[in-house]
Amino acid sequence: MPQKNGYQKNVVALGMVSFWSGLSQDMIASIFPIFLTSLGFSKEFIGLIGGLVTSVSSLFKILAGYISDKLKHRKWIIFIGYALSVVARPLLGAFSSGLQIVGLRFADAVGKGTKDAPRDALVAESSPANKTGRFFGLHRMLDTFGSVAGPLTAALLLKFVGENVGGYKNIFYLAAIPGAIALLVIIFFVRETPKLKNTVGEAVSIKKSLMGINKKFYFLLFVVVIFSLGNSTDAFLLLRAQNLGLKIFAIPLVYAAFYFFYALLSYPIGIWSDKIGKKIMIVSGWGVYALTYLGFALATQAWQVWPLFILYGFFYAATEGSGRALTADLVDPAYHGLAFGFYNTAIAITALPASIFAGYLWDHYSPAAAFHFGWISAVAAIILFGIYSLASSRRFKVNF
Repeated sequence: MPQKNGYQKNVVALGMVSFWSGLSQDMIASIFPIFLTSLGFSKEFIGLIGGLVTSVSSLFKILAGYISDKLKHRKWIIFIGYALSVVARPLLGAFSSGLQIVGLRFADAVGKGTKDAPRDALVAESSPANKTGRFFGLHRMLDTFGSVAGPLTAALLLKFVGENVGGYKNIFYLAAIPGAIALLVIIFFVRETPKLKNTVGEAVSIKKSLMGINKKFYFLLFVVVIFSLGNSTDAFLLLRAQNLGLKIFAIPLVYAAFYFFYALLSYPIGIWSDKIGKKIMIVSGWGVYALTYLGFALATQAWQVWPLFILYGFFYAATEGSGRALTADLVDPAYHGLAFGFYNTAIAITALPASIFAGYLWDHYSPAAAFHFGWISAVAAIILFGIYSLASSRRFKVNF
């Protein structure tokens, strides 16, 4: 079997892991806030849970990425991360006290943080140098179809188990099945690659690893943070849809439509990014984001939500895979784990102040104000990214 086919099978295997895990996760995530509300927990507690997952997982992304670089192994670190989440999520159905739920969400957050960076690094090392966009696009497509299937599966199951606490718990238990399938795929189909073993760099210390990462990556990271400051939680998009008069039953459908187009476009856009360049694709995605958020700011009717969410799917498809592929291109494989840890963490952590500020603008000015800030931040990031692109070219050499 040619090596390139072996690489592609490894990416497909990792994509199927993400598909089944995502299906399991979003079966639960799509009804989890309703479950907590049914148990009598406050909105502040629900917000605390969300912040806990983001913060804890962010810390472990960097740590797990660094450890996988140092040990020169990815697969079993990925397995440990997925296993923690697969066990913790269904157990939410067995407990109902606040402390127990916090503990299980903490374990889930550790698992999520542990698997993300090594998984992205292994996708990078399973991709030929000139096809990283294609392979990350393939992985994002499979991953995102899991996010489409999860809420739809939960909605279907609710018809049988009932829309009550007992029914929600039964869905949590059933979510263990696709989670277990994800673990079996890791065991039997995911493989380590020789790329990491053959690299010259040695990730023997955090300091040496940080110095070994290409400085252009840090500039990329800086620009991504600038963009992310205007990229608040998607909950505001759903609230805006409701604010514009979209019926409650249609809100999950429009969100599923967003995920569907995100998944559908990820692979072809990944292929295209290898041909025209990841930087061009990222900037294009940010441009679409700016138009989308401007549209949400100016929208006056409920029907306008549908095309805006479809555009939002294009933004994700254009940037999620391309950003990771560009990271893979810029950073030596010896430091991929740590680099992806920083990349994923920067986006996750920035989402917290971005969401707080968007909420402030919404409450103190208007819903439109939150979206105006979002598209302005995107335009600022595009300008900075233009500077980055010029500085990275042979014609404009800059010592970062």
